[in-house]
Amino acid sequence: MADKTLTRMDLAEAVHNEVGLSRNDSADLVESVLTHVSDSLVAGDTVKISSFGTFAVRDKAARVGRNPKTGEEVPIHPRRVLTFRPSHLMKDRVASGNKS
Repeated sequence: MADKTLTRMDLAEAVHNEVGLSRNDSADLVESVLTHVSDSLVAGDTVKISSFGTFAVRDKAARVGRNPKTGEEVPIHPRRVLTFRPSHLMKDRVASGNKS
């Protein structure tokens, strides 16, 4: 398992190296894209990035859960959750990385 975490600064650095924008402009661009994606998700829209995957917000209904240790019933309140479904291309790419 890789110990590396991809951060906003890593993305900004990649934009800087690939596109040639200044580091500040690259960081602003990455921030703008992430803000636009998160704003769309907050509004309840689906975000589909071709060859990567789809982000969607699901509304989960209230239900009764159980504490596994005591068996006590606990109400679980309705909530919105973020889901991600990777594209087939992304699934294949990740799976091919497992072969090493």
